[in-house]
Amino acid sequence: MKKLLTGNEAIARGAYEAGVRYAAAYPGTPSTEILENITQYEEIKAEWAANEKVALESSIGASIAGARAIASMKHVGLNVASDPLMSFAYTGVTGGLVIVTADEPGQHSSQTEQDNRHFAPFAKIPMLEPSDSQESKDMVKIALEISEEFDTPVLLRTTTRVCHSKSIVDCYDREEVPIIEYKKNKQKYITVPAFAKILRVKVEERIEKLKEYSNNTPLNFIEWNDKKIGVISSGMCFNYAKEVFGESASYLKLGFTYPLPDEMIKEFASQVDKIYIIEENDPIIEERVKMLGFDCHGVDTFPPYGELTPDIIRKSVEGSTKPSLEYDKSMVVPRPPTLCAGCPHRGFFYELRKIIAKKNAVVVGDIGCYTLGMAEPYDGIDFTINMGSAYPAAHGAQSVFNMLEDNKRRVIAMQGDSTFFHTGISGLLSTVFNKGNTINVVLDNRATAMTGHQDNPGTGYTAEKDPTISLDIETLVRACGINNVISVNPNDLEAMRNAFNWALAIEDEPSVIITRWPCALKKFTKEDREEFEGLFSDKYEVEEEVCIGCKRCTKTGCPAIEFKTDINKSYIDYNQCVGCSVCYQVCPTGAIRKVVK
Repeated sequence: MKKLLTGNEAIARGAYEAGVRYAAAYPGTPSTEILENITQYEEIKAEWAANEKVALESSIGASIAGARAIASMKHVGLNVASDPLMSFAYTGVTGGLVIVTADEPGQHSSQTEQDNRHFAPFAKIPMLEPSDSQESKDMVKIALEISEEFDTPVLLRTTTRVCHSKSIVDCYDREEVPIIEYKKNKQKYITVPAFAKILRVKVEERIEKLKEYSNNTPLNFIEWNDKKIGVISSGMCFNYAKEVFGESASYLKLGFTYPLPDEMIKEFASQVDKIYIIEENDPIIEERVKMLGFDCHGVDTFPPYGELTPDIIRKSVEGSTKPSLEYDKSMVVPRPPTLCAGCPHRGFFYELRKIIAKKNAVVVGDIGCYTLGMAEPYDGIDFTINMGSAYPAAHGAQSVFNMLEDNKRRVIAMQGDSTFFHTGISGLLSTVFNKGNTINVVLDNRATAMTGHQDNPGTGYTAEKDPTISLDIETLVRACGINNVISVNPNDLEAMRNAFNWALAIEDEPSVIITRWPCALKKFTKEDREEFEGLFSDKYEVEEEVCIGCKRCTKTGCPAIEFKTDINKSYIDYNQCVGCSVCYQVCPTGAIRKVVK
């Protein structure tokens, strides 16, 4: 059976066909769709975890219990999961375990462009890199076989273009792999120093066996053409290189990339005149080729950042790209991303901007849709570091400001509901423990919105859409020791303003504001409709005769609002408006009114 699949869909299919029993993940572009697609296979227990560390630890438990398992995450997620990764690299597996890391050359939706190939030698575990959807599916099964043969977790490294590009995939029936009987083995699975020292030696022995495997596996192969140019590449870069060079170059295609196949590299490099190493982003293959004694061109020719698309490769090698349509770039209107029409964060940021101006506040952001609040017209975030960092970073900044004489600065920190469950709770605990006095906000839009509305511990549903307990954020916050908590509808500007003033008046201990309203793009659950009365049931319009052209409504940043310069009046696009009423509340003349049905 042939199917047209993305790389992520193919990985999910590979897990199904290879007999995987358990899968866990935390959503993050470009990896999100892996677990979403695994949920369609009833034979696999699929779960969204609170964060990537928990996802990997859960998968490790499944592996130790004897089942084949898979954990998936985006590249920065593996930073969060690196602690269990390093330990499990020592102990090895019972059932095979694959860890998918989806890297993002080009930083389309990430705070860093790190190259997670470094994790393979760091953890001393094997790594595979698919270059298309067929390989993405096939390599899951191969990785599980390697995992069980060599007693090791296996890293499957993909990139954005592999994850999201589609190609034809040959699909087969599921192979039912029995769960291996669990047996106690303290020396293998308890990583106290006495046992871990012995396991450390076994890790090195395993690497030597994997080196031999790397030189003999069909995952690494040579394609001989013209030998004047030799290209060594892996992943999507192999496809890019072939598009540029075609049959005018020979290729060493690497699919098993740690340990690298030294003998195969020597064989290939010794027979070509000029070697290009085409890899995103760090010169990992290049450095190995040079260590083996061969001159090659890598970062001296190609940029060490971003995606190495065919145009980039062609320009780097030939100095020019293929002809394209010419156009006046000055005529292209810049379209930065913005909060959606009806976004519940809009009222929060509209009132926050006033607080910043009035109180000289410093605002710490986090990772989520609300990071867009950094831009105009809100200018509502001063710095953002990484997922879960807002509360502790705010506490550190406030601690320093408190050291200053005549200090009047207050620090406000924000996190979304999914981020709060991810790594936010521990930061809040630390703030309480260390007697902080920050203003902390949980922007609860009832979903993991930025990555596509996946469920989290507060939504009341699992990844497989089974009803489950919905953890109450206010209860959790109070359990962390916060005495000052308030929940508000962020679309109610007066309530939002009062909440800020209430929190600012509390100067000697921390406070938490919870804004609670569903994402405008979310598929509303019956619980949403029961709790949030009149959920986006209205629409608004501008009465031109009353509008004075003050533009105050445009300062809400809503993309449904336009300002017609020819008549000096505002206009609301009926098809975009979802009736949040923020513009209605800010209009000083009453020119904005509900649409009469």
